[in-house]
Amino acid sequence: MGRWPKPPEGSWTEHYPELGTGPVSFRDSTSPEFYELEREAVFKRAWLNIARVEELPRVGSYLTREIDAAKSSVIVVKGKDEKIRAFYNVCRHRGNKLVWNDFPNEEVKGTCRQFTCKYHGWRYDLKGELTFVQQEGEFFELDTSQYGLKPVNCDVWNGFVFINFDPEPRWSLREYLGPMITALDDYPFELMTERYEFEAHNNSNWKIFADAFQEYYHVPSLHSQQVPSAVRQPNATFECGHFQIDGPHRLVSTAGTRRWKLAPEYMYPVERVTRSGLVGPWRTPETHFSAGLNPGGIEPWGITNFQIFPNLEILIYHGWYLLYRYWPTSHNTHKFEAYTAFHPARTVRERVEHEVAAVVLKEFALQDAGMLGGTQAALEYGVVDEFPLSDQEILVRHLHKVAVDWVEEYKAAHAPVGV
Repeated sequence: MGRWPKPPEGSWTEHYPELGTGPVSFRDSTSPEFYELEREAVFKRAWLNIARVEELPRVGSYLTREIDAAKSSVIVVKGKDEKIRAFYNVCRHRGNKLVWNDFPNEEVKGTCRQFTCKYHGWRYDLKGELTFVQQEGEFFELDTSQYGLKPVNCDVWNGFVFINFDPEPRWSLREYLGPMITALDDYPFELMTERYEFEAHNNSNWKIFADAFQEYYHVPSLHSQQVPSAVRQPNATFECGHFQIDGPHRLVSTAGTRRWKLAPEYMYPVERVTRSGLVGPWRTPETHFSAGLNPGGIEPWGITNFQIFPNLEILIYHGWYLLYRYWPTSHNTHKFEAYTAFHPARTVRERVEHEVAAVVLKEFALQDAGMLGGTQAALEYGVVDEFPLSDQEILVRHLHKVAVDWVEEYKAAHAPVGV
């Protein structure tokens, strides 16, 4: 995807003149027509993260993912050769959904030696090959080698499992991620296997929620109870230390201090008692070295949020990380997935510290989510269509521009000849 420029300092937007500085429109977040194009132009062509390798621990481990934005259900499975593969969740006989339990639209996971269709008993091995047809002799010149499960492109980077619905992706996964993201090749995500997950269904476009984690301009107002009083003063400045863009992806880093060095009024009582909270347990391992973890050289470094287009964010703290995914379900609704990942607890106290951090972080996410319905509703009034963005909102500007650019490129490529 290309190299990024030398990390800029000072004003951020001026270093990316292609973004402009004028007011922006959010019609890409309110238009049903744009959303239908976005499904084809973005979610059926970009690499999408759907799992971690730890979710497929042994041969035969599988899971399904329901991806409304691509109008698809996918099976992901680890084969006997230890390779992870993905297939459309469709039996090749009569189109029945192949893998599901009680309700066909619910995601499932488990372990098996083969997949068997509930309807007529066709069987497929872990490589997706058709291995058994009930009463095969009654079919007409059936070539079973031609009726394996339809594959979906699948690849793994640093333990993150990605798929791509494009039959011929324009980039390999590594090319797509680019150097800003792959600079984390040596970051040991595999050590952080204790996870706390949650999911929410939100009444907003997926990009509107993603915007909340791309800038910290909102923190003094929205999260006023969790910031020091000095930051809440009328003319106080609260800003990030480093923004960076590489192709369709974005990065934001903030400075940070370990919690025990902060003023008591900055914490909930439970944080002081458990020594855990907003930025994780106080006693997490020191940050693992990675060339890409703090590209802005911020001291003291606190958090870096890697935003992988279209819908993945990985926020890395000191010795643990937080992951977000935004899955569109319509032009003005989406499913929000999140989990925190820690080194496995060695004591009961460490387990409590992890759980407290997960709960406090969930509250912060819900404070952001509480704005979504009002934002979406007001945008859909259509009264205003030009919104000024500050320098600190450069990544908001970038995300919406990239989404529009991908859609416009798709429209141009699929326009009728002569039009």
